[in-house]
Amino acid sequence: MEELWQEKLVKHKIMEIVAISRAIRISPRKVRLVADGIRNLSLEKALNVLDMTQKRGSSVLSSVFKSAIANAVNNAKKNKDSLTIKGIEVWDGPAIKRFHPSTRGRVHPYKKRSSHIKIILEAKE
Repeated sequence: MEELWQEKLVKHKIMEIVAISRAIRISPRKVRLVADGIRNLSLEKALNVLDMTQKRGSSVLSSVFKSAIANAVNNAKKNKDSLTIKGIEVWDGPAIKRFHPSTRGRVHPYKKRSSHIKIILEAKE
């Protein structure tokens, strides 16, 4: 019985820090392409890769990463060296519907997509 209690205490020492950015005007497919490249890297390597990647999604992910690190350091009072990436989620945001004029008075509809980005960092004691 005492061992179960100690396991519960160990589970509570791991803390999650979350940063969410909503309705970013870039397609989620483009952001996922960059997010998949940094998913299993360490925190410092991920930031270096984001700075060197020449895709539009990298600057967006970099700003959300910096926000998550700032949340950990300022709000949760954690050390930057003890942080690891637990997860990166990118999902669809609201789409703006637009129309492109075509021949013979027709229109072709298209969507300007947006995305929501969630980065979860883990602080180990």
